[in-house]
Amino acid sequence: MATQGINTFNEKALHLDLKAWYAQPTDQFEVPVDGYIIDLVRADLLVEFQTRNFAAIRPKLLKLLPHHPIRLVFPIAQEKWIIKHDPTNPQPMNRRKSPKQGVIEHLFQELIHIPTLLLDPNFSLEVLLIREEEIRRPNENFRWRRRPWVTQERRLLQVVGHYHFVTPTELAALLPSALNQPFTNADLAAASAQPRPIAQKMTYCLAKMGMLQIVGKQRNAFLYQTAVA
Repeated sequence: MATQGINTFNEKALHLDLKAWYAQPTDQFEVPVDGYIIDLVRADLLVEFQTRNFAAIRPKLLKLLPHHPIRLVFPIAQEKWIIKHDPTNPQPMNRRKSPKQGVIEHLFQELIHIPTLLLDPNFSLEVLLIREEEIRRPNENFRWRRRPWVTQERRLLQVVGHYHFVTPTELAALLPSALNQPFTNADLAAASAQPRPIAQKMTYCLAKMGMLQIVGKQRNAFLYQTAVA
C-alpha cells in the first residue's frame, strides 16, 4: 500500500481503521485528485469513507462524479460497545454493550442527503456492518441540560457483513418481500420492523430514484407502489 502522506493527522480512529481493513496491496492513500484529497485510490476507482453526515461529502461527490468512478463506503454499527474513560484515570470506568443494533435500513438516515446519486453510473455504495467500540469522556462543558459524557472516538472491532449497491434496483430490493402494495409508510414500518421515520426516509429516497411512485392517499397518508419499468 502506498500513501501520499497527506491529511491523515486529524483523521478519526474509525476512519483510519476502515481504510486499513479495506485496502489492497496496490492501493494508494490520500491522493490529490481535481483539487480534493481522496481517501483511497484503486486503479481508476476513487474510494471515500464516510462514517456519518453524507451532506458534508455531497459537494465533493458532485464535483468528481462526472469525471471519475467513485465508491462511497459507509459503516453501520450492528454491535456497539461503549467505554467510559476519564483521562485522569488510566483504567476504563466501565464497558457495556449498547442495546441499540444497527441494521441496513439505517443507511437511509444518511442517504436522504444524496438520494439520486445511484442514478449516476459512476457512483456505487458499499455498506459495512461492523462491531465497534465507542470511547466516551466526561463533558467538560456539562450543564444539567447537556450530556455528561461525549464521544471521543470510535474504533473498529470487526466487519461482520457488507452490502454493495450499484443501481437503484439493488437498493429497492431492501423493501420487505411480504409488503403488500400499494402501501403507506406505516405499512412499511410494520413490515420491516423499523420506526416510521426510517420508513419515511426509505420511501423518500426510493421515490427520488424512481423506484417508487405515489398512487393515491389513504386518509392523510400517501400510498406508494413499486414503479413499473
